[in-house]
Parts: sequence; structure tokens; C-alpha cells
Amino acid sequence: MRRSTLLPALTLSLGLCACNASFSAGGSPHSHDGEPALLINRLGMQMQRIPAGEFVMGNAATPAELASLFPGYERRRLEELVDEAPAHRVRITRPFYMARHEVTVGQFRAFLLASGHVPESIADGSGGYGWRADYDPARTARGDAFEGRDPRYSWRNPGFAQGDEHPVVNVTWNDAQALAGWLSRMEGRHYRLPTEAEWEYACRAGTHGQYHGGDDPASLARVANVFDADAAPRWPRWAAFALPTHDGFAFTAPVGSFAPNAFGLFDMHGNVWEWTADWHDEHYYARSPQDDPPGPAEGSVKVRRGGSWHTWPLYARCAYRNWNSPATRYTLVGIRLVMDDPGPRH
Repeated sequence: MRRSTLLPALTLSLGLCACNASFSAGGSPHSHDGEPALLINRLGMQMQRIPAGEFVMGNAATPAELASLFPGYERRRLEELVDEAPAHRVRITRPFYMARHEVTVGQFRAFLLASGHVPESIADGSGGYGWRADYDPARTARGDAFEGRDPRYSWRNPGFAQGDEHPVVNVTWNDAQALAGWLSRMEGRHYRLPTEAEWEYACRAGTHGQYHGGDDPASLARVANVFDADAAPRWPRWAAFALPTHDGFAFTAPVGSFAPNAFGLFDMHGNVWEWTADWHDEHYYARSPQDDPPGPAEGSVKVRRGGSWHTWPLYARCAYRNWNSPATRYTLVGIRLVMDDPGPRH
């Protein structure tokens, strides 16, 4: 297992001046147009420059082809993946910066202290979701894998131990928007959630398989914290879907604990689901523009991508789409931000 070390956050004033932009180039080289390849912001987020380019978004594999890769899954699960089609060519016309890691517990805490933002799980009093060893999902009406909503659970307490370098969970899409907005005001550069197209482009990083490491689910062992033999004993009824490897983590892992993809991004598969900017529309791919798809203009649920520490390999693929309402907070869902590149259009 490969472990990266987070660069320390800059020692900066967190005063509420919108013009107080503060960056470090992190010792990284500059790109051909003079923009640094890596920026480090006031929360210690390492923002990696992602080049413009083209890729094929979605999944062209038939249910039969997926069945050969995922032989243990019911046919209906494979047939439910219709929103990944049609596979279509997309052009990302502008470079952008994406956080190399998911937002950590420590970074989120620093944001709350500096901004005064109150996360939705606390503000509305209903709490979030959490893991409890004696909780039996089979005895609940919904059969949910985790207990909640419950005020005992929030970003501070998902029911399992997390250090400051673990990805924050139990955060809503609205919380992510608040974080992006605050950083934008503080640093004078536009932070936001990635579009679905940007997210999948960044995840694939020039590759064409089911995962950025290839088509074989076993490739996840090197790059992702997903549902595996370490987590399966806690959810024995789903053990058949676990990756038959041991990554040492039954719950979240410190960000950067696994190998990055070709763009230098960590945990694009697994660890926590990541909110995107887009509304979900099952039929959007059929009418999506080729250049910089912005996602549907309206909807009721927001797309999340990448899978989590509790995700089966089928659902941690580059093309897989899941969704929740913007107010959803859950033990599996976190945040990764992007930042607009201020350079010239390419």
C-alpha cells in the first residue's frame, strides 16, 4: 500500500477579506502557459492542474459483457446501469485544478471555525448516519446499512474512529457548496464542485477501462479503499460481493493511502463518494453537448461519484453514477473540490 503525506497547511491569516488570496506553488513545475501544476490553498488542499482534453464518457459494455467481469452479480443489477449509456465523446476545453485528495476532517473543521458555517446535520437537528456494531439493518423498515438519521451522528461522529487526515463524511451537497463559496471569497479564485464530465475525465486520467487501473476489479486493491475482506465480517450478508483482498481498512482510510492515478489524484475510486455539481437525469447522455457538458438544468437529486469504503467493485467503476438529494448526509459521502483555471482558453 502506498501512502502519501499531506503537505502542511499554510500558516495564514483567516480573516474575512475577499481579496486575501493566498497560495503556494508547492515546489511544483509550471505548465507551458505559466500556471503552476500544483497549488496549495489555505486549508492545505493540494490542487492539481488537470489539462484540457477529450475522452469517452459513460460505458459501452453490454450487460453480458459486464457479467463476464462481475460474475457474482444478479442480471438485474447489470441491467439497472442504463444511465451510463450511451458512451459518448466529451471534450474538456479548459484546464482546471482538482484537489488531489478528498476534503479531510481536519480541513473541514478549519473551514467551520473560520467561516461560522453550521453543517446541515447539526443545523436542522436531525443528525446524520452512523455505524453501530449491534445495529441490525434486517430489522429496519428500509434495510439501511447504517443507523440514522440520528442527532448522535454528524461529521464529527460517523460511529467509527477518524483522524484529521480521514475524509470527512456526513456532509451534504449544500455543505460542499458552502465550503466552495467560502474558499472562493477568501482566495479570489472560483472553487466549486466538479461537473460529472470533469469528474469522470479526471478519474480516467487518459485510460479507457472500467477503472483507471484496468477492467479487472482486482486492480482496485492497489488504488482504492472499497468493500473488501477487512470490511465484510461486519456485513456478512454482503460478503460475497467483497473484494477478496485486505487493504487494512474496514472503514475510511487516511486520504492518499493508496496509489494515485495518472493525473496524480488519490482515492478517485473508493474511500468516500464525492458530490458533483450535476443534477441526475437518466437520459442526459443522449443529448449531452460534446464540449464541457454542464449537466441538466434542473432536477431533484445530485450525482455522486467514485464509490466508498463500503462500495462493491461494480459500483466503484469510473462510469458508475449514483445520486442523492442535496440535503443528504451519510457515512459514505464526502467532498472533493475543483478550482477554475484563470489561464487563457485552449
